Amino acid sequence: MPFIHDCIIIGAGPAGGAASYHLAKRGRLVLVLEKARLPRVKPCGGGVSPEIAGWFDFDFSPVIDAKATRVRYTFRGEDPMEAEMGTVEPLWMVRRDAFDAFLVQQAVAVGAELREGCAALGAHFQNGIWTVDTAEGPLQCRFLLAADGAKGPAAKWLGFTHRKHRVAGAIEAEIRTHAEPDDIVHLDFDTVINGYAWNFPKADGWSFGVGIFRGRQNQDLRKVLADYGRRFGFDLSECSVEAHPVLLWDGDQDLHAQQALLAGEAACVVDPFTAEGIRPAMFTGVKAAEAVDAALGGDMAALPRYSELVKREVGSEMVWARRLAILFHRAPETAYRVGVKHPAAAPHMARILTGEARYSQLAGRAIRRLMQGIVGG
Repeated sequence: MPFIHDCIIIGAGPAGGAASYHLAKRGRLVLVLEKARLPRVKPCGGGVSPEIAGWFDFDFSPVIDAKATRVRYTFRGEDPMEAEMGTVEPLWMVRRDAFDAFLVQQAVAVGAELREGCAALGAHFQNGIWTVDTAEGPLQCRFLLAADGAKGPAAKWLGFTHRKHRVAGAIEAEIRTHAEPDDIVHLDFDTVINGYAWNFPKADGWSFGVGIFRGRQNQDLRKVLADYGRRFGFDLSECSVEAHPVLLWDGDQDLHAQQALLAGEAACVVDPFTAEGIRPAMFTGVKAAEAVDAALGGDMAALPRYSELVKREVGSEMVWARRLAILFHRAPETAYRVGVKHPAAAPHMARILTGEARYSQLAGRAIRRLMQGIVGG
């Protein structure tokens, strides 16, 4: 008789790592399937909200590369505005290869099993059991968690053929140097239409990136990224440049199927304004673990409650983020002048990013300023 896991998690990113840790801590038999070998390259700016520290009982400091306390905004490389974030805890900066591997290592330390270099090739449900096909043979579980990101196929295997999302795109490059970087997050608006460019500090360098977050634009993002890097004195043509899709939240949806859940970017919970994805991914991972644990205990209503909880806690905030994104990209120059450069803007956004405040608490005033600016010209 084949061994049946309590839960198989497809994907060892922030959502899969968070879920595997919390399920293993509860004594559940958890298997994480990761198609790559950790640590693996993962293009990502790497900004992480310190709010996540409250969801775990271990210290993340070994993988916090830097802490950002200031932000410097520009518009098409001009009209700079620099401000202190003013938050209780600075915004964390991480390298995803180390961060993801560290998180899964914590799960393994409390009993989770990790199979690296083992891609899930398909999945089907029969007689109350999920079977996941791999090159090493079929694996079975009572519950399945799809946490394999934007490009992962697992959501379709679970029956999610039409997820609500907006497809965005980003390209990124890493600079590693011996110079000690500063604590400033750089954000440049409208150098790329309907998006922004960024430069995030790391312990041994910087992460540069360019993203388009609304609509499709015929822009050479590699050229935009190279030009942006030259502003800081770097030739990014010598770096490895990674491109990847991003699935932005674009409306609430059920995230549960028969004895299965979606979490992380597979659940399309990326912020449609800032493109923040790590914190919402980890939040859904934590809550998915709680739901699976409850369902294993006989509470099958826990899975639909998970969908409702994500709608309530994530979706209600993403509505505000999407409104901001639509207004901002409709008239970016005006939005930069009346919104970004407003004295309250930087600390308010920093509080949202670090988890000290929510969009629903602060975005209403920002939207009113933007609308007044757009209408008034």
